[in-house]
Amino acid sequence: MMVCGVELTGSDAVLCFLNMDRGQFNLPECKVRKLSLPKNHSREDLKRFQADFAALMAEYGVTSVAIKERMPKGKFAGGAISFKMEAAIQLITGIELTVTLLPPALIKSTLAANPLPIDFSETGLKAFQETAFITAYVGQLHGGFS
Repeated sequence: MMVCGVELTGSDAVLCFLNMDRGQFNLPECKVRKLSLPKNHSREDLKRFQADFAALMAEYGVTSVAIKERMPKGKFAGGAISFKMEAAIQLITGIELTVTLLPPALIKSTLAANPLPIDFSETGLKAFQETAFITAYVGQLHGGFS
């Protein structure tokens, strides 16, 4: 099962693909590390973001998207643009895609019970993709997001 881990930060959706094959994790090479929505975006920009995200998922055969949940208010609250991007991802039609939000507490408890099998520095991913990688890992462990 191919999972796309997503961290929504500012006006960017940082991505990391993770695949589980016969008990082994692998990180498929992806030409796109993040998709962005302009800060002063129009309805058309939002639709383009949604279409680009859907096309990328279809191209790589992704069936599950795991998004690190952001808090709606408080010190660590997510911004309005990130919530729009989340909604655009959740509302994708035309492809089979399961989207789930993973609360930070679930990510933390899952990592405590199932530590990462590889040090992040050995993945070959960019530093800014670490949270998306961890989200994809936890999403993969919760396979299918029941």
